[in-house]
Amino acid sequence: MELFVAITIGWLMTCAVWLLLSRSLFRVLAGLALIAQVANIIVFSSAGLGDGGHAVIPGKENRLAEGHPDPLAQALVLTAIVISFGTLAFSLVLLKRNRLSSVDDTTQALAQTEDVHR
Repeated sequence: MELFVAITIGWLMTCAVWLLLSRSLFRVLAGLALIAQVANIIVFSSAGLGDGGHAVIPGKENRLAEGHPDPLAQALVLTAIVISFGTLAFSLVLLKRNRLSSVDDTTQALAQTEDVHR
């Protein structure tokens, strides 16, 4: 299972870098969003994939059962998903405003618009 997750992480990161290298601002934004999700998968899998059992601690125990992944990494990933969603929503609004003020949505058009406003 770990090999499958590692190959998936590598493939998703390759796709994200490919999107980042394109000229379209929307593809660049999609690449950044994909990199954020790949980072979440890396943090999530670094705590261990576990055996699929539940995360409930029995009444007389004081720790999780053996083989269960660390719940701290799961909480960090949940927080990172919320933050990346907010950042993505803000970036989409900026992209829409840029599209309304510019004819083209490439990185070169953005640089030309920036030079005009100086």
